Amino acid sequence: MVPNDHTAAAETDKTQPPLPALRFHTPEELYAQMPQVGQLTLHRPRQDESALEYLYRLRASTTPEEAVTYTAFAAMPKMGVWWGYECLRLSGDELSQDDRLLIELIANWTQYPGDENRYRAMRMALYAPVRTPAVYLGLAVGWSGGPIAPNDTAGVPAHRAPRALSTAVLSCLARADIKSRSVRLARFIDQAATLYQLT
Repeated sequence: MVPNDHTAAAETDKTQPPLPALRFHTPEELYAQMPQVGQLTLHRPRQDESALEYLYRLRASTTPEEAVTYTAFAAMPKMGVWWGYECLRLSGDELSQDDRLLIELIANWTQYPGDENRYRAMRMALYAPVRTPAVYLGLAVGWSGGPIAPNDTAGVPAHRAPRALSTAVLSCLARADIKSRSVRLARFIDQAATLYQLT
């Protein structure tokens, strides 16, 4: 069925602008505004280097894992968690029943990012008996912004969520055997590159 002009106009009105994928326009700005990323990486962005150029330079370096840490800090919280979720999914690792439930809560938050969904994921992650990649990803959700708890209005430092996200993806990488680790890392970085192409 071809929509008439009235229907087309109504559809146009519902169109939302795309969500920004990155916190800052350039990696140089990121390192200036969030110095914690510099404490976790050896390499530094060059003047006028684009976000994607820097990602690929890190990928080709002797420490390509820094591309993961950089992405964890560069991405807006919701987009970063989505990327982390995709990395865990792409890894094909066997998940415990608790981790599967937590991953569902995380996926739900990416679709409906309200405080109640955030608290659910964070609560399960905080009380998890083992710190798995899924648990760190749940902590990244919990620390992504807003009050730390319904009865506690204190905010969370901006670097906490990216650190948890970086740990989630890097610990997922570490679970692979040595032979397949570089392949897994390449997949994670390829997935990350889609974030940089959205801006």
